[in-house]
Amino acid sequence: MEYSLPILPTISTTFIVLSAITVAIGWVQISKKKLEAHKKTMTLAAVFAVIFFIIYASRTVFIGNTAFGGPDDIKIYYTIFLIFHITLATVGAVLGIISLYTGYKNKLDKHRKLGPVTSVVWFFTGITGVAVYLLLYVFYHGGETTSVIKAILGT
Repeated sequence: MEYSLPILPTISTTFIVLSAITVAIGWVQISKKKLEAHKKTMTLAAVFAVIFFIIYASRTVFIGNTAFGGPDDIKIYYTIFLIFHITLATVGAVLGIISLYTGYKNKLDKHRKLGPVTSVVWFFTGITGVAVYLLLYVFYHGGETTSVIKAILGT
């Protein structure tokens, strides 16, 4: 039996990876004092993150989420990891919005303190997001596609 990767999760995961990569590029740019390039790159990183979120939220609302389809004996570890990822993503999104705001409003003391923290949280969000994708669709075949609550808690 042939198995292909699901298109929407593959596309949305690609956008979160692009977001993390552009954050890394922006970090390098600001370290070299390239302020305008940094601003444009970080804006692009935010656009990639928003595209991810639109695809993810639309899929969640209209299709549902995919439950873990791997072995039952590791399901609890996956669930804990998923909750960690969701928490990181939520914190990263809030920090990202605040970082963008402080940068655009030239509140640079706050921005300089918050930016590196936001970037690190976002890198871990990207890494854990890819890991969730791999666990759901590559290493194991996804379980049933269902509501978010059912997918997370397996009820």
